[in-house]
Amino acid sequence: MRARIDAELVISALDITHARRQPPPGLLHHSNRGSQYASHAFQQRLLRYAMRCSMSRRSNCWDNAPTESWFNSFKHERVFGERFPTREAMRATAFEYIEVFYNRKRLHSTLGYRSPVEFMQQWEARQHRDQTVA
Repeated sequence: MRARIDAELVISALDITHARRQPPPGLLHHSNRGSQYASHAFQQRLLRYAMRCSMSRRSNCWDNAPTESWFNSFKHERVFGERFPTREAMRATAFEYIEVFYNRKRLHSTLGYRSPVEFMQQWEARQHRDQTVA
């Protein structure tokens, strides 16, 4: 049985992410054209957070290639072969993979063989340096 992803679920995920990261206004939120993302409620939440909506083009799988690649890594590096006794156990595993391993330790070729955290720290330092010079 496939779990149904509804507007309430994606709004909840957006709320949690927004609260944790507090992105600046104008952040681009990209998704597919699923009804949960196109829903009035989700679009209103994007407006409340001053986020810009971006949706993949109809029948264009290449728009979602980076996300598909990430899910492939997650499944192969952490989930396949595992049996989780509870949803909470799965959540804890996903959190550990994303926040501890993937973002802080895993090296990414597209980021010059740096972790996302290292890449962002270097990018932010450059931005700060460029702003103080200007």
